[in-house]
Amino acid sequence: MKILLSLAVAAAISLSAASPASAASKIEAIVSPGGIKAWLVREPSVPMVALDFAFTGGANADPAGKPGVANMVSSMLDEGAGDLNAQTFQERMEEKAIEIGFTAARDQFRGSLRSLSENLDEAVTLLRLALTVPRFDAEAVERIRSQLLAELSRSSTNPNEIANRRFWATAFPDHPYGRPSKGTPETVSTITADDLKTYVKSVFAREQLTVGIVGDLSAEAAGKLIDRVFGDLPGKPTLAPVPGRAIQGLGERIVINLDVPQTVINFGGPGVARDDSDFMAAYIVNHIYGAGTHTSRLYNEVREKRGLAYSIRSTLYWMDSANVIVGGTATRSDRAGETLSIIDTEMKRIAAEGPTQDELDKAKAYLKGSYALSYDTSSKIAGQLVQIQLDKLGMDYPERRSAMIDAVTLADAKRVAKRLLDTKSLTVVVGRAQGLNKTN
Repeated sequence: MKILLSLAVAAAISLSAASPASAASKIEAIVSPGGIKAWLVREPSVPMVALDFAFTGGANADPAGKPGVANMVSSMLDEGAGDLNAQTFQERMEEKAIEIGFTAARDQFRGSLRSLSENLDEAVTLLRLALTVPRFDAEAVERIRSQLLAELSRSSTNPNEIANRRFWATAFPDHPYGRPSKGTPETVSTITADDLKTYVKSVFAREQLTVGIVGDLSAEAAGKLIDRVFGDLPGKPTLAPVPGRAIQGLGERIVINLDVPQTVINFGGPGVARDDSDFMAAYIVNHIYGAGTHTSRLYNEVREKRGLAYSIRSTLYWMDSANVIVGGTATRSDRAGETLSIIDTEMKRIAAEGPTQDELDKAKAYLKGSYALSYDTSSKIAGQLVQIQLDKLGMDYPERRSAMIDAVTLADAKRVAKRLLDTKSLTVVVGRAQGLNKTN
C-alpha cells in the first residue's frame, strides 16, 4: 500500500509540468449511459482517480428558520450508510486509503472522492451509499451535533467569526446569504434526523449535478462510474428559488466591542458577476487593490509602510444571486481608526485614478503565471473541471484565459476601477477600537 501511495503521489506531482492549456486540451465532455453529463481528463500515468461534484443548493437550501442543516449533512454523510454503521464505514475507507469529503458552500453542496485505481470499486460503492442511503443514526447525529456546538461556542468569541457573521447578516438581511451557514447554537440544537433526510431528498438530484473526473479511466468506464454513484438519485431537486439581491448597508460602520488584543475590520461593497464583460478587468483591478498578497496597494500602505497589520486582503465573490467585493484585516486597537482611514483613502484613490501601466503589467504577469498551480495535481484539476462548468466558462477557458487577461487595457482597468470601487463600503469592526461610532 505504501508503495502504491508513493507512486500515486509521484505521478500526481508530475502533472505540475503540464500547463492549463495542455490540461484543457485533454478535457472530454462525456455522457453516462444514464444521461449524466461530466467532464473527464484521462491520466493513465496516475494510478488513482479524483472525482469532484457539486449539487446546486448548498446552505441556501437550509430551512429559513433552521440554518446549519446543510453543514450538518456534510459532516454526517460518512457517518454510516446502507448496512454500514459509522465505525464500519470509516474503517472501510481507511483500509483502502479512500478519501471522501463533503462541504456545504453557499450555492452548492460539494463533494469529492480520491482513490487508488485498484480500490476504485470499493470507493464508488461507499460514495454511492453515502449519497443515496445515509443512515443518520441517533448516536452519530448526537456526536456530530456536539462537535458542531463546540465549534460554534468557540467561534462565538472569535472576532473574525463575529465580524464575518455580522457583515453578511447586514449585507443580506432576510436573504439566504445573510444566514449563518453553520447555524447557531439554537438552530443546531433543534436539527433532527428528519431535517437531514429532507435536505438530502431536496438537494441531491441529477438535474443540477456538476461532475469532474481525472484519472486512469476511459470515457466508457467513467460513464459507468458516474451512473453507479449518482444513477439512483432523483431526477430533479425540490429547491426554492434564491432571489437576486444587491448588497445592503453601504455606508454603515458597525462597531462591536470585544475585549481582544487586536481589532478585526471587515469591509465590502458591490462586486461584478462572473459573466459580466468587465469581470476580467475587475479581477485584475482587485489584484492590484488588495488581492496581491505582497504587491497590492492595501498591503503596501497598511503593512509595508506603516506596520499596522500582518496581512490585509480583498476578494471578489461571485455567487448565483449576488456579487460582492469583501476585504479584511486585523490591527492594534489604538490604530484601528488610522487603518480604516488608509483603506478608505486607497479605495478612493484607485477609483479616481485607476492603476498604473506598471501595476497592470505586473498583475497580468502574475495572474497568468500562477494559474498553472491550479492544475498541478489530479485533485486540483478535478476541482477546476467542476468550477469552470459552474461558472459556464466553456471547456476551452484554460486555453483562452491568458488572452483574455492580455486583452484588458489600461483604459479598461481605469474604467472598471471606478465602477468597482467608487462606492461606499459596509464596514464591521470588532474589538476595542477607539474613537469610532458604536452599533451593537
